[in-house]
Amino acid sequence: MDKMSPFAFDIMQQKYAHTKKDGTKETWPEISFRVASKVLRAVDATPKIINEMAKLIEDRKFMPGGRYLYATGRPMHQVQNCLLLRAEDSREGWADLAQKATLALMTGAGIGVVYSDVRSEGKLVRKTGGFSTGPLALMQILNEAGRGIMQGGSRRSAIWAGLHWNHADIHKFIVMKNWSPEVKELKAKDVNFPATMDGTNISVILDDDFFKAFENEKDAMHAHAQSVYWATVKQMLQTAEPGFSVDTGINKGENLRNACCEVTSRDDSDICNLGSINMSRISSLEEMERVVELGTMFLLAGTIYSDVPYAKVDQIRTKNRRLGLGLMGLHEWLLKKSKPYAPDLELESYLKVYTKSDDFAKSYANKWEVSVPIKTRAIAPTGTIGIVSESSTGIEPIFCVAYKRRYLKGNMVNYQYVVDPTAQRLIDSGVAADSIEDAYSLAQNVEKRVAFQHWVQKFVDHSISSTINLPEWGSELNNESRVQDFGKMLMKYLPELRGITCYPDGARGGQPLTPVKHSTAIKHVGEVFLEQADVCDLTKAGSCG
Repeated sequence: MDKMSPFAFDIMQQKYAHTKKDGTKETWPEISFRVASKVLRAVDATPKIINEMAKLIEDRKFMPGGRYLYATGRPMHQVQNCLLLRAEDSREGWADLAQKATLALMTGAGIGVVYSDVRSEGKLVRKTGGFSTGPLALMQILNEAGRGIMQGGSRRSAIWAGLHWNHADIHKFIVMKNWSPEVKELKAKDVNFPATMDGTNISVILDDDFFKAFENEKDAMHAHAQSVYWATVKQMLQTAEPGFSVDTGINKGENLRNACCEVTSRDDSDICNLGSINMSRISSLEEMERVVELGTMFLLAGTIYSDVPYAKVDQIRTKNRRLGLGLMGLHEWLLKKSKPYAPDLELESYLKVYTKSDDFAKSYANKWEVSVPIKTRAIAPTGTIGIVSESSTGIEPIFCVAYKRRYLKGNMVNYQYVVDPTAQRLIDSGVAADSIEDAYSLAQNVEKRVAFQHWVQKFVDHSISSTINLPEWGSELNNESRVQDFGKMLMKYLPELRGITCYPDGARGGQPLTPVKHSTAIKHVGEVFLEQADVCDLTKAGSCG
């Protein structure tokens, strides 16, 4: 096994290593074998297969989702990820949703909730004679529940909220995270300061009816579709949220999403199930095919091994058995071959092998006499496991050559300076730091990001979680005059995307990642700071840029 960087090692030990009987923490090889053996023994896998899977994890060629790394082997081994939920428009429905959310978050599952069935604010409630507080109130109830519930007792809750474009409260929804300047300032000083929906990502849900209404001036909903689209586009460029979730054509009705939006479903209480192939460490098409096979087999076994938060989840899982075999390290794969962040014929050959997950899933499901998965591929953001794998995450370009990363440890916000390992390997080979393509340089050409996601989506049957980084609102390349051009560009691709999210630099106080100069970060690799004053503040040198 190649040696982990100090930062990757620290995150691995903090997030995923169990404490052994002698009081020491597991090593990465021990984590790899624990996860492979516990999950695959659920399907009576041979020792040879278990050892091969453990080696793939140890070599970081296949990275199980974080819940697998954390929860496998625990008494409550809920190793699948987020629940996909639908809010019902009744007192019983609200109470039921609150219970489901609590059970999910307490067992380590994030939640995604579609609120479109809840009547709008101010509508009459006939039985009680009162008036509805609307879906936004219910969203905020769950956001506050997430504030007090640490997932599995150890991490901040992950929550997503979606509302259809034609809901009566959609315009209120679009601006509900527009925090006042005072709140923004307090949030910047203390990331834990409470703000409206600060623990929830939000999306406007688009369907076939939206695109028909948007294009047809004679459609009764044309003006509404136009107003929703342009209001959302401006919000995306200015404040980051909402994003768009798209469910059209063969995916019509699959509007339920997990917290990061890469897994979709029609059925309340469905659950996602994630693991990613690290393309940066795959050396041939033959190796790719074997990792696709074993990764698919592992995730299918996970649907048998994993505990669930409540009984209905198992019923829906048995019906759909959705897998989320993902990819990561795509940008590093391109960089190592001196290729730009763009569609590529050689990469396409690997992506075609990736789609063989359908065949492998069917074969192993029949062998083990379980239901055949409805869908098998979803590309997750792979944030923390991306750090442990030391590669680029999902389909994202490397975020930045160097950055400051904030994270929660207990009740304190800590941070470390990080040099992207992919960038550092290139720098060590003689490439200048400022010549390496990253999310910030690509922000100068946003269409390149969108076009690449659109191309990769052709090989993914669920969705792709990807955030398009943008310059700060008010800057030369992101301002009021750019809204129309951005919206027209996006509409060229949007009907065939499953979703998209943007993040203008500095849009939210306390953002977890902040770019810094490589020369600053390289001096402090491995050091941990409390989020009070960072090294740039202490030196007064202005070196963080």
